[in-house]
Amino acid sequence: MVAVLTGDIINSRQGNVVQWLDILKQTLDKYGQAPHQWDIYRGDSFQLVTTPQHALFAALHIKAAIKKNDNYDVRIAIGLGQQTHNAKKIAESNGPAFINSGEAFETLKKQTLSIKSNTPDWDQPLNIMLNLAVLTANNWSSTVATVILAVLEHPTKNQKQIADLLNKSQSNISAALKRGGYEEIMQLNHYYKNQIIKL
Repeated sequence: MVAVLTGDIINSRQGNVVQWLDILKQTLDKYGQAPHQWDIYRGDSFQLVTTPQHALFAALHIKAAIKKNDNYDVRIAIGLGQQTHNAKKIAESNGPAFINSGEAFETLKKQTLSIKSNTPDWDQPLNIMLNLAVLTANNWSSTVATVILAVLEHPTKNQKQIADLLNKSQSNISAALKRGGYEEIMQLNHYYKNQIIKL
């Protein structure tokens, strides 16, 4: 089983593409190589293949990276399932994971994060939780997103070290994480990883 993330940049036509494109590429690069495991197409759309265990973390990572700039956000659909054809280019690969990701993406209207497997009873409670989580995540300011991104990318660093990295006070780091619902969202990610085993 693999996870396929299909996404696009919200407000991509406003401002300068350079403001988000390099950040998106750098973030996707942490999960594999283009164009085999990820690609950007149609200007502001992207796909990423990763392990099911890393899928939600990757989606949150991408969201934090993009929201470092207040002008932009991202919509992401996670599809879980088999990859029946593994091509050199992700755009030419296919299977149920790709179909589920595409179908979930088509249903994204006001929501910015969704998940679809071949088990609807498994999907439903998780999508309710994701909808609640993004009520907070959609409102991350650039300051909060920058702090959350630093914590996600430096998991071994403590708050003091993150503060030094960002040239902020430790109290600022703590306050930003609290405003961003970081602990609660990581609890959701932990729950998600435990549920994956049941699929």
